[in-house]
Amino acid sequence: MHITPEINGVVAHSAHPYGCEQSILQQIQYAKAARPIQHGPKRVLILGASSGLGLAARIALTFGGAGADTIGVSLDTLPRKNKSGGAGFYNNYYFKQYAQREGRTAINIQGDVFSRQTKESVIEAIETYFEGEVDLIVYSVASGKRRKTENGDTFWYSAIKPIGQSIHSALIDLGNDQWQDVLLEPASEEEIESTLKVMGGEDWEAWIDALINSESIAEGCQSVAFSYIGSELTHPMYLDGTLGRAKVDLHQTSHSLNLKLANYSGGAYAAVCQALLTRASIFIPGLSPYLIALNQVMQSQEIHEDCNRQMQRLFTEKLYGPEIVPVDGERLIRLDEQELSPEVQKKTQQLLAEMNADNFSRFDAYQTFKETFMQLNGFHWTGIDDNAPVDLLPFIKYAAKE
Repeated sequence: MHITPEINGVVAHSAHPYGCEQSILQQIQYAKAARPIQHGPKRVLILGASSGLGLAARIALTFGGAGADTIGVSLDTLPRKNKSGGAGFYNNYYFKQYAQREGRTAINIQGDVFSRQTKESVIEAIETYFEGEVDLIVYSVASGKRRKTENGDTFWYSAIKPIGQSIHSALIDLGNDQWQDVLLEPASEEEIESTLKVMGGEDWEAWIDALINSESIAEGCQSVAFSYIGSELTHPMYLDGTLGRAKVDLHQTSHSLNLKLANYSGGAYAAVCQALLTRASIFIPGLSPYLIALNQVMQSQEIHEDCNRQMQRLFTEKLYGPEIVPVDGERLIRLDEQELSPEVQKKTQQLLAEMNADNFSRFDAYQTFKETFMQLNGFHWTGIDDNAPVDLLPFIKYAAKE
């Protein structure tokens, strides 16, 4: 079939498998050329492994010096007749191929990260492939909903809203290159609590508890979850909103998990990353204009980092580099220091003040931003003909076996 980009707002409904392979290859090449991870983990569980920071962490740990074997959990749209499926499926498919070529174990588990059944499948895989123990758990889950009961049909839904007051923000429709000014009403208490259930620390703790109870935690085991704080430019929509409330809960959870893992001479940390373009962050109102301006400033100063650079730095300079993990006063690992520098923020604010519905698409950084988004979904890669027919049957058969 012919696979063409199907973009509805900021949602990609199609993905090109061969472009996804090029994306995986590029990320592997970066990891191999980067400063290597020293004394890294060997048996890693990654929850939310098929895109964004989870995928970047998996690539860094396998190809960036640690030589880790990995189990990756994700819930992706699978290919079927006349439907390409999502980029996450192809990312997992090609990651496994290239990891196995270098003698590494790479187990992909398709499942709802919140479910008991998925936890049981992972524990079984740890017993089968990792001799019963993991020495790093990466929690990189960005979900829109969570079942209230194991097999029920009612859900908690995450809401991306301010708290306490309405705010004016902007959305960018990437499918039509349109800027949309929006008024966001404040979240209700029910929406705040629902977002905590989906995006807070409860499930992270449930995973650690399940692994402890199944005796799947190795001596020295670490766990890290990813967070964002941002600057005053993003606080109204993020830190002061429902997502920020959930991230604060995640930070607090890291303290209780740190005490539990201390029994194994390990620890748990929340790592605060810089603002990054991912298939999840693209949904946050106001963040796209901010990212366009921020990326232009950081690229001009040659300090821009994508997911892969952030993860390589996390594992070389923070989690496994020094003898003691460097944290701030709230026990957070900080990877956002370059974004938050006064000079970067001043210039970003100036660019944002210039950007509006009439001129945003003429910014070079917007074209780069959109191109990056397209490449996250396998399109617009040099050497890949997006218009050439693709035989999906091998991918469909693979998905059925997995």
